[in-house]
Amino acid sequence: MKILAIAEQREGKFKKTAFEITKAAKEIADKLNCEMVSLVIGSAVESIASELGGFGATRVIVVDDPQLNYYSTTAYTKIISEIAKKESANILLLPASQIGKDLAPRLAVKLDAGLVSDCTALKIEDGNIIATRPIFAGKIISDVKIVADVQIFTLRPNVFTAGSSNGAPATVEKVAVELTQADFAAKAVETKVAVGRPDVTEASIIVSGGRGMKGPENFKLIEDLADVLGAGVGTSRAAVDAGWRPHDEQVGQTGKTVAPNLYFACGISGAIQHLAGMSSSKCIVAINKDKDAPIFQIADYGIVGDVIEVLPVLTQEIKTLLGK
Repeated sequence: MKILAIAEQREGKFKKTAFEITKAAKEIADKLNCEMVSLVIGSAVESIASELGGFGATRVIVVDDPQLNYYSTTAYTKIISEIAKKESANILLLPASQIGKDLAPRLAVKLDAGLVSDCTALKIEDGNIIATRPIFAGKIISDVKIVADVQIFTLRPNVFTAGSSNGAPATVEKVAVELTQADFAAKAVETKVAVGRPDVTEASIIVSGGRGMKGPENFKLIEDLADVLGAGVGTSRAAVDAGWRPHDEQVGQTGKTVAPNLYFACGISGAIQHLAGMSSSKCIVAINKDKDAPIFQIADYGIVGDVIEVLPVLTQEIKTLLGK
């Protein structure tokens, strides 16, 4: 038995999920008394591989190739499946990120594996991994055991805690995988990175606005609070459909799934589609003028009032508290 943990990176820097996956893989490996190895794929990434040692990796395999400067679903699938077979790894852990969600089903087919996606917890029972995941838009929490010989799990970002690096070293092994043009049937040719606020999938604090913001001009209030807190800005599908906010900020069943430490739901009623994307947040603060809005059923703290009036006061109070 061996665990292969896929550490995601972008632009030569590890994503936060890389450390979460590494730590989770190490904990499972210790409980199963088996080996764990991390895998890093990209261009000019050999120099960062040793960082994973601080989160539990003792051995890191690196596939470093200039052709992998941009993500390619077909090339990555080939690399991971070949490394998994070479290492006889029968448990694969990936983040439930955009890349992980794209890769996992392809790998399941390639490796004839069972797949559990978007896991929020992993535990060991009788030597088996039991994965917990929400289904039916979060209405049901299910425990799942894979019976296939090869098992793949994608882990929801921000749910598994990485903690701080302990600075431990890791052995780095560079491995070559032969790639041809046919392996790049799907290939990115350009990436555009948003600057400023953190992406909602990795932000520890998110301030989200919905239809209750009454118009795109009022989202300045959302941005003001987010800037004070160093938070990401999210939104509901209703605001996106109305053209008020871009789709990459959408949180929910048809948007992004998030699990921040603190989530502000401002003028969001709490439709089940939105709850599916943020209900695993550790602390939820809801602001809505309707005291019967469904969002209050899952909120830890609630403010009943006009969000347009509440947000400026809340932002100023937080500024004062933080000494800004």
